[in-house]
Amino acid sequence: MPWCDSCDVYLAPNSVSAEGACPTCSSDVDMADKKNDLEAKVPWHFWLTLVAVVGYLVYRVVQGLGWLFG
Repeated sequence: MPWCDSCDVYLAPNSVSAEGACPTCSSDVDMADKKNDLEAKVPWHFWLTLVAVVGYLVYRVVQGLGWLFG
């Protein structure tokens, strides 16, 4: 997926020019497929949502055990 470092945004493949330049800032676009670079590619709000869901599920398990044994 095309990535522009200077704009800090993903681009649609058809929006990148034939020379491989960003349509907004005209800088070179990184066209490499970096599947292992999760820190830079996964948005921060995904991790926040994941932590919130795990916290909620832990709370529900504790609440269920309290109801079961209480």
